[in-house]
Amino acid sequence: MPQTYEPKEIERRWQHYWRSTQQFRAIDGADRPKFYCLVMFPYPSGTLHVGHGRNYIIGDVVARYKMMRGYNVLAPMGWDAFGLPSENAAIRSGIHPRESVRRSIETMKRQIESLGVEYDWEREINTSEPSYYKWTQWVFLKLYEAGLAYRRDAPVNWCPDCQTGLANEEVINGRCERCDAQVEQKELPQWFFKITDYAEPLLEDLKLLERWPERVRRMQEQWIGRSEGVLINFPLDGSDEVIPCFTTRPDTLWGVTYMCLAPEYPGVADLVAGTEQEQEVLGFVARAKRQSFAERSGEAAQKEGIFTGRHVINPVNGEKVPLWVANYVVMQYGTGAVMAVPAHDQRDFEFAKAYDLPIKVVIQPEEQLSPESMTEAFESEGIMVESGPFDGIPSAEGIRKVTRHLEEHGVGRGEVSYRLRDWLISRQRYWGAPIPIVHCPDCGTVPVPENQLPVRLPEDVDFTPRGESPLAAVKEFVNTTCPRCGTQAERETDTIAQWLCSCWYFLRYASPRRDDVPFDRKLVDYWLPVDQYIGGVEHAVLHLLYSRFVVKVLHEGGHVGFSEPFGALFTQGMICKNSYICDRCHHIVTDDPTVREPCRCDVGAGLKGRLEKRIEFAPRLEKMSKSKGNVVSFDEVIEQYGADTLRMYTLAIGPPEKDAEWQEGGIVGYHRFLNRLWDKVLAHQEDYVRVQRRPIRPEDLEGRDRRIFRLTHATIRKVTQDIEERWHFNTAIAAVMELFNELAGMVLPESCAGSETEGERQSFGVFRFGLETVVLLLSPFVPHICEELWTRLGNPPGMLKQSWPEWEEEVARAEQVELPVQVNGKLRGRLVVERDADEVAVRRQALALEGVQRHTEGRQIVKTLVVPNRIVSIVVR
Repeated sequence: MPQTYEPKEIERRWQHYWRSTQQFRAIDGADRPKFYCLVMFPYPSGTLHVGHGRNYIIGDVVARYKMMRGYNVLAPMGWDAFGLPSENAAIRSGIHPRESVRRSIETMKRQIESLGVEYDWEREINTSEPSYYKWTQWVFLKLYEAGLAYRRDAPVNWCPDCQTGLANEEVINGRCERCDAQVEQKELPQWFFKITDYAEPLLEDLKLLERWPERVRRMQEQWIGRSEGVLINFPLDGSDEVIPCFTTRPDTLWGVTYMCLAPEYPGVADLVAGTEQEQEVLGFVARAKRQSFAERSGEAAQKEGIFTGRHVINPVNGEKVPLWVANYVVMQYGTGAVMAVPAHDQRDFEFAKAYDLPIKVVIQPEEQLSPESMTEAFESEGIMVESGPFDGIPSAEGIRKVTRHLEEHGVGRGEVSYRLRDWLISRQRYWGAPIPIVHCPDCGTVPVPENQLPVRLPEDVDFTPRGESPLAAVKEFVNTTCPRCGTQAERETDTIAQWLCSCWYFLRYASPRRDDVPFDRKLVDYWLPVDQYIGGVEHAVLHLLYSRFVVKVLHEGGHVGFSEPFGALFTQGMICKNSYICDRCHHIVTDDPTVREPCRCDVGAGLKGRLEKRIEFAPRLEKMSKSKGNVVSFDEVIEQYGADTLRMYTLAIGPPEKDAEWQEGGIVGYHRFLNRLWDKVLAHQEDYVRVQRRPIRPEDLEGRDRRIFRLTHATIRKVTQDIEERWHFNTAIAAVMELFNELAGMVLPESCAGSETEGERQSFGVFRFGLETVVLLLSPFVPHICEELWTRLGNPPGMLKQSWPEWEEEVARAEQVELPVQVNGKLRGRLVVERDADEVAVRRQALALEGVQRHTEGRQIVKTLVVPNRIVSIVVR
């Protein structure tokens, strides 16, 4: 056995021990309390860096801690292998996605294991394997059978780089969330899930998720976007048609000066057919549809529109107002028609100003407004004016009264609207589960029978993005027979978005080897809901909302016994790095301030004398990203310091829910600490075996022994509470390090086995108890070195089978004494400190007392005497 701390050898040996003895194997149906600890599974599309490692390390800490608390822990891992991340990685490397995924999994699994992060690998899943996506297709069919899956032509968010449609949730500020390309609008036949049917239960059941971050619940609430308002029918002038419009501000109806339709509004072409404006309006509609969501609806977006030549009638006052088509109106909310009230809606105000449309004030604040004096819309509450029978009524009250008025006159009704839109799940890409649908010329759309699943993804396919699914070119895949009537038919060629694969994977872990059912009902009800889910906040809307929807559908179908999949959620912060950014192009130039290379935006630009006219580089904290070139490989860190040092620094860097800055020099101190811990344990290795253990009686302890024994119990309490209640791993580690520093300061004989005095034997007992406690408390954080030191302390191997230490509240409670503080023999203050407190700390606190400072200011302090637990005496002249 090594006598010096050699992380490589120690970590390799204990990782082999954990796997060979199946320390992380979960027992189905065990009579111990269960704990399902799940870390979001990764896309296998490359290699991992220390930013990725944070959530795996956190999950491993929680799993190890719960095992030591006696729980039957399920901690599985798998691979979210279908979808754009894996396919794009395959395209970049020029190899088939299946081979690209295999290589990435091999690399990432090695990296995860090198961290000492362990899972029940017998339950490993891969969403791109037929044995898995067979059941993803089954989930699709369950939604189809429930009337929740449908196909229609629809304008979709189109990524020109990924060459596929995107769900609304995959578009961030008008750009593709995967490749950052500007998103366009395109009309395509698409498959959707009717998640809107579940808008209310998804919103209402957020109240059940008390152990989710408030931030995430608020994000889902805002995305669902429940609005109570009124659906108002505006008659189309010269026609029997009406244009329905949803509004949350019926109190402003008398201020409507025009109406706007979205370019995608289904009746626009009919409205202008045969009119002089037809070609001009249709041309504008075509141009607006090509604009991205950000170009149309962002705060800085230019408001553009065109008059249709038609008018609508305001149902409350009979006024005829012009009907426009405007780019800032979208079909994603309400009906796609907006009653424009420029005085009380900022977007309408900007549009009216741009096109010289009337502005009419119908809600007045205390200070009277006039359209001529307005520089922005007044959107707050006020008093209704110019509003017929409702003049003088507060606007909040007016909303209720006007709604009732509209219902009584049959021109409107109270209604609830949601921002949430149906979930677009079809992709025009190769690497995904085929949609299990057949298109028959006689029977129409026909689902593939369950006994014919999986519909296999063909292997020999040119998967280069081309704007339609690559599967459409594979005749042997497309051509089939109708499952219903047996005639020639064609398979659906779009594939399922990878989000569906990840919306039920947590169920599969309960029984991953069953090939006759997607999951064993008994086992899934035993393990689920997940007790602790861990992952990034970037999944707050997409993955988490979709998973909740799928589980609710399965629950209503009688397939699972719960309606929410995740009981508790933790979202870790990002690891960032201080990088130098070019002020011109905003790319990372370097993360090393000593390297001052020109930015790449100068390369080939013909800029002479660029060394003299250097572009300034601004330091900025940036999220670690391979695309930005500022990642830190944990392979390199482990090679230099070992996995335990990396784990400890990652956990100690700050509260895990906050973003943290990676500093190269910060990790060194934790490596030194582990070396000190190693040396201190090995310094008395023989004594742990030779000295007989004896119970420690607190009442027999005095001085430093008493204080350290109390500190040990207090540290157990703090670390337990920091893990259990607050997840403050950083402060837990700091507390253990403080305890160790106290233990390291204890003066013991070179060999305690021959100690003849009771005091020496007692001190060694306190020392051993404290040191074993340090190792036990640190074991979830730095498991390799703790496993090794545990055996060196004379204990059998296998810390996960050890019980987590318990504290005695009476012992842990700080004993306090009040010390009189004298200056030249006269009482000048009193100081309350812990019994047996460190003399240096007591002296410092005594000199800081206000009464003491008044009588020592400007004088020389000759001596400060601390009589432990009795008095502090200061002599000055």
